[in-house]
Amino acid sequence: MSVLGTITRRVGHQRWFGAVARLLVPADRAVGRLTRGRVVALGLVPSLILTTTGRRSGKPRSNPLLYVPDDDAYVVIGSNWGQTHQPGWSMNLLADPAAEVAVKGRRILVRAEPAEGAERDRLWRLLVTEWPAYRTYERRASGREIRVFRLVPVGRDASLGGRG
Repeated sequence: MSVLGTITRRVGHQRWFGAVARLLVPADRAVGRLTRGRVVALGLVPSLILTTTGRRSGKPRSNPLLYVPDDDAYVVIGSNWGQTHQPGWSMNLLADPAAEVAVKGRRILVRAEPAEGAERDRLWRLLVTEWPAYRTYERRASGREIRVFRLVPVGRDASLGGRG
């Protein structure tokens, strides 16, 4: 891990970090789109661009997210930087679990599976290993359970094939 990545993980717990990061999301989204998912979050953490269908608008909505690989799937979390409301993309996935990820220059169709119970606990451990600040975000969410999703590839290109 780079020195900048180590520093980012340490300051990720600070309240100001979420506010600054939220301001940078549009720029991160644009860079991710221009690089077809090769560069997201400045390459500091494993990241992808998730494109969902807006539950009210029906339009594509793209968001840069940290992920961890889990067998053939990508695991993402709706932490919303510890805010008390769910991120829009997670509600979009609940309304329509069909989505697309752009990761490492590849576009992959996925189906979102909300994780619950023991499976959520297992995936939570993977996520906090990658980004320990999720524990802080959970405390800030004031009792709101933070959603965890497995994004499972579908179709003919349905495997990470060692790319995750």
